[in-house]
Amino acid sequence: MDQGGGVALWPRMEPFLLGALQVAPPTKLSLHYLRKMAAYVRSREGCFPMLGWLMWRHIACGKLQLPEDLAWLYFETFDLLVGHPAEERLEWAENLSQCSSARELDRQRSKLCVDTLQFLLFLYIQQLNRVSLRTSLIGEEWPSPRSRSPSSDREAKTSSQNKVLLLYIAYRFNGILRNWDDQAHLSFLQAHLCELLELLVEPGQLLLLEGSVSRGRTVHPIHKLLSRAPIQAQAGYSKLSRSFSLHPLMAWLRQALVPNPFGMSTCLRSGKKLAWAQQVEGAMKRAKIARNTHMAPPGSKMVLMSQVFRQTLAKDSDKLVGANVKIHRCSDAFIYLLSPLRSVSLDKCRNSTVVLGPIETSIHIQSCENVKVVCVAGRLAIGSSSYCTIHALTPTRPLLLPGNTALTLGPFHTHYPSLEDHMASVGLAVVPNAWDQPLLVGVEGTTPDPGSYRLLPPAEFCPLVVPFRMEGDTCEVPGGLPSLYQKTHEEREKSVQDWQKTVKDAHLNKEQRRQFQALVEQKFHEWLLESGHRQELDSLIPPYIASQDPSDSDSLEARTNDTRQEGTSRQEVGQTPMPC
Repeated sequence: MDQGGGVALWPRMEPFLLGALQVAPPTKLSLHYLRKMAAYVRSREGCFPMLGWLMWRHIACGKLQLPEDLAWLYFETFDLLVGHPAEERLEWAENLSQCSSARELDRQRSKLCVDTLQFLLFLYIQQLNRVSLRTSLIGEEWPSPRSRSPSSDREAKTSSQNKVLLLYIAYRFNGILRNWDDQAHLSFLQAHLCELLELLVEPGQLLLLEGSVSRGRTVHPIHKLLSRAPIQAQAGYSKLSRSFSLHPLMAWLRQALVPNPFGMSTCLRSGKKLAWAQQVEGAMKRAKIARNTHMAPPGSKMVLMSQVFRQTLAKDSDKLVGANVKIHRCSDAFIYLLSPLRSVSLDKCRNSTVVLGPIETSIHIQSCENVKVVCVAGRLAIGSSSYCTIHALTPTRPLLLPGNTALTLGPFHTHYPSLEDHMASVGLAVVPNAWDQPLLVGVEGTTPDPGSYRLLPPAEFCPLVVPFRMEGDTCEVPGGLPSLYQKTHEEREKSVQDWQKTVKDAHLNKEQRRQFQALVEQKFHEWLLESGHRQELDSLIPPYIASQDPSDSDSLEARTNDTRQEGTSRQEVGQTPMPC
């Protein structure tokens, strides 16, 4: 922290965590083309300092040859990170929902403008997830055309196809995603600092950095730090030209750069551990949950959950509000995080159900298997996952990245009492809802597989009930269910009512009712065991712990899912877990 004349600088987490799409970027977003774009926007009227959608579409589609859907994806994703007030987001959603044609939608989109230079930085940091074949696959550079060229057009085509295939394999199996890796963020800035400064007019516009002075706890954006006279002298500022000299500035920046003190590495090492309602050997002991929400500034708050195994976790707490949550390597678990969240990442989870409060920005599901996710989110992205079911309410098209197999997309189908209040607090509305309009994005040079997903058939639809008592006014699924799913649900409800009427009209005597009830309960328990739902129900029975301290507000409700328990009564299953 003493480097850089008492100033410590580090990469801000959110531009990398939420801004870098989790797929290798197109080659047309390389520095060469971004330099051309920077010169172009500075010379064109109406492009600088703010860039509108129509002009970006002209540049992206006309000059960079990007598909329009991809151009809008980048533009919309950047705007998602800007931090508009919730009221503005709700107003924007209402205006979009009133568009009844493509022309009206385009007219509404044309009202959206972004900071030109910040958008250039956003496009450049897409290189964070660029696949490096040299480092991840073959250990050496690709042969250059000068040293070795194909002897025929067929060989050239085969070489290109092989390279695309290797790019896909590198993405699918080697894991290129560095969005949570704070060391990768630091390395990226150190390696590309010169190029980043080249795209800007002033170093104060490098909003990828923040820092503190003299080990202070107050975090400042870089433009405020560079406005201080002592720091300006160290960073090569000239009062005559009112500008910074490039080389002294770069030297000062490199000297001041340190790892993010609020990053994932620090959180795992020294973050506050969350207490548990019960500690037992085995499954409970292996789980690791930590947070830095007690000391991190907004935008850097995180909660990390790893190796939750055969447990049910339920949390509704101010400590989750506005946090970036990472759920890693969880298995056979049921997780309920019912607070408004900033972002969520599910990584390498399997055989689990995750029910989430409204997510202001994005949820990313990566390398998961047989996971059910229920969420309201600004954006949904899924990559390298198989046999997952996603019930979502989202104003943007779900992003299906490479490597997915047998995904199922369904409508949002649950509620809890404070859900609508939570949605309003993060600016998410019930319309527009694009859950059934996914955007398939493949590795450049490949065609995305439209068979990688399906829409949930109405016959398989069944609403999910959140099994906890909470305060609030929401008593139904926000926005209701799509008509086909609502019809199926009503038909199923009617069949239950018809069955109840049939039983009532049978006029069974007391002994017959006892035998009939015993038979139904037996069949029900058999079905619970066969379907795996017994584990879920048993895990909802709250443990009785005499030593539990009610003042421990960091306790997460959890219970080992032991399917060996017998005699679970209806009253026990309906009980509410102890407050967290």
